[in-house]
Amino acid sequence: MRISTNTIFQSGTNRLMDLQSDLSRLSTQTATGKRVNTPADDPVASARILELNTAKEQNANFANTRNTAETLLQTYETNMTGVTDTIQAIQALVISAGNASYSDNERFNLGNDLQGKLDTLLSLANTKDSQGNYLYSGYATTTVPFDSNNDFVANSSRLQLQVDVQSKMAVTFTGTQVFGANGSNVFKTVQDMITLLKTPITDSATQTAYNTGLSNTISSMQTALNRVLGARAEIGSNLNLLDTLKTTGESLDLQYDESLSKLQDLDYAQALSDISKKTTILQAAQKAFTATSNLSLFSLI
Repeated sequence: MRISTNTIFQSGTNRLMDLQSDLSRLSTQTATGKRVNTPADDPVASARILELNTAKEQNANFANTRNTAETLLQTYETNMTGVTDTIQAIQALVISAGNASYSDNERFNLGNDLQGKLDTLLSLANTKDSQGNYLYSGYATTTVPFDSNNDFVANSSRLQLQVDVQSKMAVTFTGTQVFGANGSNVFKTVQDMITLLKTPITDSATQTAYNTGLSNTISSMQTALNRVLGARAEIGSNLNLLDTLKTTGESLDLQYDESLSKLQDLDYAQALSDISKKTTILQAAQKAFTATSNLSLFSLI
């Protein structure tokens, strides 16, 4: 079979281009430190790297969401600590109001003290977070939760965040959940008790009304405290879960990094050796190509 000069020339050219392409790829690898820089370098590894990077990014997004959830829950925990302390202070005042030796004037002064505690409690219920959103307003974050009549006028829906692939977590609390529904919320209870304390006891009827109101208030305040403590228990449980998910997420991130490293990290020693080898081959091929290209029948005459 005869081989034309053009075929020999083209074959030599292709060989030189392949060697130069190999050297270019090796140079890119040593510059980036990665064995796989384009799908052409290793199609199977490239597809797996894409999958791992996508999973790693999703894991990072969940980590950010967990941080947001943790910040919110810690804000509620701080606020509810104040709510708990205030309710317990109110309970102490109400119990002391049961002292039968107190005069109308002394009970009136207790009413003033109780009014101060009520104002503190209402202020805690209408607190805003660092973003300027009302803590207990549900989705109506710009609406003050409790109005001047101590009625809840916001929204009762709780915000949930996706904290990992399988878990959603409620990270907000509403006014009705923590302080009670309209008509029977803790503010109405305390306000009614203040009214009783400031109403003189003049006969058996007013005494009976006072005693009944006092007993109902003591019971209602315990219910209110239990409601807050229940919310705080949920916060504690959720914070513990977030800690667990954080540890799991960090471990998963390390696994992704290790898998990516195995797939794409470059063996520098091998790469430098390959560059040296390819360079030598390229130089020899260039000399051979030059010599072959200069051959003709005229050189033999």
